[in-house]
Amino acid sequence: MLDLRHSLACLIITLCCLTSFAAEVRVSDPESARKAVLAAKPGDVIVLSAGEWKDADLRLDGTGAKDAPITIRAEKPGETIFTGASRIRLGGEHLVVSGLWLKNLSGAKADWFEFRIDSKRRANHCRVTDCAFTESADFTPEEKESRWVGIYGAGNQLDRCFLEGKKNKGTTVVVWLGEQDTGGHRLLANLFGERPRLGQNGGEALRVGDSKSSMMKASCLIEGNWFNRCDGETECISNKSCGNTYRGNWFFETQGTLTLRHGNDCLVEGNYFIGQGRAQTGGIRVIGERHRVVGNFLSGLEGDDFRSAICLVNGIPGSPENGYLQVIDAKIEGNTIVDCKDAILLGHNDENEATLAPKGTVFEGNLVLAREGRSAVRVERAGEGTVWKGNRIQGPLEGMDEVEGVRGGGVAPVELPKVIDAKSFGTTWMKKP
Repeated sequence: MLDLRHSLACLIITLCCLTSFAAEVRVSDPESARKAVLAAKPGDVIVLSAGEWKDADLRLDGTGAKDAPITIRAEKPGETIFTGASRIRLGGEHLVVSGLWLKNLSGAKADWFEFRIDSKRRANHCRVTDCAFTESADFTPEEKESRWVGIYGAGNQLDRCFLEGKKNKGTTVVVWLGEQDTGGHRLLANLFGERPRLGQNGGEALRVGDSKSSMMKASCLIEGNWFNRCDGETECISNKSCGNTYRGNWFFETQGTLTLRHGNDCLVEGNYFIGQGRAQTGGIRVIGERHRVVGNFLSGLEGDDFRSAICLVNGIPGSPENGYLQVIDAKIEGNTIVDCKDAILLGHNDENEATLAPKGTVFEGNLVLAREGRSAVRVERAGEGTVWKGNRIQGPLEGMDEVEGVRGGGVAPVELPKVIDAKSFGTTWMKKP
């Protein structure tokens, strides 16, 4: 007991020491900011002056503590504005960046904001919160490919940020994986605002990994975000790694899907896909092994084929990393699909060589109310070992026979969820649609 008391006393004294001598330093240029963060102690606060920071190359590299991070914040949220060829790089451990606005950036040699200083120095256990990344409707960016936020390292967090208006090629937010980049990141309560149609690949709102790292376990959590009219391409979210969780996100009138493009063992749970009859709005697309799609609500979606409410894709024999791996042992459980153009599509792919139908799929406890004149389930290629248990599906079945476990009992009227106001997501200071 004495040893425990002694340990607790030491911990309290340590925490008091970390916070009692915390300093607040005000800076007004990139070099002063760099030096201040480098010299900062755990618990210190670096305040970036209000005003326009044009063509600023801001490098923030320091070492805070888990219970006493170094904070780099705007003098007043939203009034420290980076413009022109600015870029921000973050490195070290336990840093918190808040209240910054990156607006209409163009001309920098790299992406807008990176959780790394360079190829050798990463950010770990750092947080970026209450920041905005925007392009105005009348702003024309450079044509070269670029990304707005690149997340490297381990255990970082992006939360309550607002990202809207990206027009050129390049994913808005990318999680990178590799030898130094082990994942474990959290993306929480961000607002991904409108992104116009790009007309080619590279228009995703979020990508977690890439085809080369797709078999790495990333263990990222993407929870409680809002995706509003993110129309860049077919994939709003492109999962390209293993073990990620997508939970409680809202996809509102978005002409793209949550696509498990590469990787295995992901969970898609409790998300809301609200199309409201807007053309080409999409749902969930499944590729790979042992994914679980559980308790999602999908309504009023107008997409078909790859943009169906739930689409399980055919695989390619001997597929390369960037191809289509076979769907194996997917579990589609407890989802509700109401008034969608294409509800459940099993075994679809536009590629002629994609001949491997989904294998071992379990459909259990799903509720499907098909639109009048449309199929509730459409099977293009029958999969080996498909199981139907306790589903309540109303509407025609196409490409499959009536089997036990599909129809279930009667279906009561479905109450549509109350749509949460998008203003409750993203930054606390920016006026949002």
